[in-house]
Amino acid sequence: MNTQGTDLATFSFELFPPKTTEGMDKLKLAVEQLNAVRPRYFSCTYGAGGSTRERTFETVAWLRQQAIDTAPHLACIGSDKDEVRNIARHYLEQGISRVVALRGDLPSGMGRLDSNTFRHANELVSFLRQEFGDQFHIEVAAYPEIHPQAASAKIDLVNFKRKVDAGANAAITQYFYNADAYFRFVDDCADAGIDLPIVPGIMPITNYTQLARFSDACGAEIPRWIRKRLEGFGEDKDSIRAFGHEVVIALCQDLLEGGAPGLHFYTMNQPGPTLRLWEELALSHADQ
Repeated sequence: MNTQGTDLATFSFELFPPKTTEGMDKLKLAVEQLNAVRPRYFSCTYGAGGSTRERTFETVAWLRQQAIDTAPHLACIGSDKDEVRNIARHYLEQGISRVVALRGDLPSGMGRLDSNTFRHANELVSFLRQEFGDQFHIEVAAYPEIHPQAASAKIDLVNFKRKVDAGANAAITQYFYNADAYFRFVDDCADAGIDLPIVPGIMPITNYTQLARFSDACGAEIPRWIRKRLEGFGEDKDSIRAFGHEVVIALCQDLLEGGAPGLHFYTMNQPGPTLRLWEELALSHADQ
């Protein structure tokens, strides 16, 4: 098993840009609580075709005003080179040196792409390297349980390698609840000559209905035994959260003990579940 040995594990949090002023107020309070444990950085998502672009820019700008290390998502599909170049320059001017480079999804109603637009994440990574050299630390996405649109595990690995070869520094995975899937993926990457940190994405379990909807949409598997237990709790939210915490903390422990180079928490802008995991795992601060 490839343990991706590293001297300094990276622990980070993901946020999504709120749609309302009230949501922004809640996000600021959440960040204040999350930042107290000094994660390596916060990432901020970017909607299909840039549909939340202005909210992303607003959220990123506020994070930088707080002197918080920030890694904006940069989704490229349907965007042209001038557009991406201008966004990247804007981030550099804000002192941002880390981005999460993604293909993203086309927004509904968008027609066929023309020849001047990006189609795949490896094209975005390559473009950023050509335009900005090593000014950005580039994270890309990885799928231990295989991208939902990939024809096979082999093809998915080939596509991942394209992003790595284009100049990615590290990868963050889609969330999962089967540690074996992650370790098998890491081993397959090593066999394919892929050598970069692959940080597991961690989704706390707090709402089964929401989790099932997300998972069905993105291809993340909820193992049958977990799904059946969660279904059995019905509307008992306290039991769902208690059981979900047990599942996720055991997963995190297995991943770290197995050599994962860090954890990236999908916080859903809710500090409580993530902070509880952080504290019980006794994770280190970014400056330690």
